[in-house]
Amino acid sequence: MSDDHPLQKLQFYITAPYPCGYQEGQQAQSLIAAPQHLIDTGSYDQLIRQGFRRSGNFVYRPHCAHCNACVPVRLPVATFQPSRSQRRAWSQHQNLTARVIEMQFLEEHYCLYHAYQLARHLNGGMDMDDDSQYRDFLLQSNVDTVLVEFRENGRLCMVSVVDCVADGLSAVYTFYDCTVPRAAFGTYNVLWLAEWCRSLELPCLYLGYWIAANRKMSYKNNFRPLQGFLDGEWVPLTK
Repeated sequence: MSDDHPLQKLQFYITAPYPCGYQEGQQAQSLIAAPQHLIDTGSYDQLIRQGFRRSGNFVYRPHCAHCNACVPVRLPVATFQPSRSQRRAWSQHQNLTARVIEMQFLEEHYCLYHAYQLARHLNGGMDMDDDSQYRDFLLQSNVDTVLVEFRENGRLCMVSVVDCVADGLSAVYTFYDCTVPRAAFGTYNVLWLAEWCRSLELPCLYLGYWIAANRKMSYKNNFRPLQGFLDGEWVPLTK
């Protein structure tokens, strides 16, 4: 590895066990890339291709001794074919307008985020996030990150935090208005990002981690063909 390789100056360590946030009663561990201030867009381009993920300035990959349930997944947009229900979601939300903006704190965004946490993750801890915790979680980034606003007739409906990497886009986190009946905002967001990838001639949309037994992550397996990072390489995941 040459001295100017993006990962040359990084170190990696394994955390102590901590309670798993996805499987009740389980302990988890992560492989951490450090120091945080040296992880920039160039190094993160390499890390995300090796199954790492970013949360704020924290870049990690699951590294549990006796569990491999967390699978990094990505969507190759050139061969992606939306299902019938996904095409309905796309048509349903054609009245949304999208705007890509730079990372910034907006009170309107935070209010939508707080309402989303109360509706979707009550008593999960994040429903108690104040604006400082919101900033640390979503607005801290050493890489190329943008916000995408989705509005209907001027009303904010959804915000997506997106990392821009060398071979695609990475959906970091999305929150939306949970009060709209029969809305499919989450599905529409993935479809919109896939189209954005195509327009930029980028091959991949990274969708974070997928756990087969986790109901809240099951939607990711509905986007086909899906690739997973298994045994050190990206391979197709069967349905």
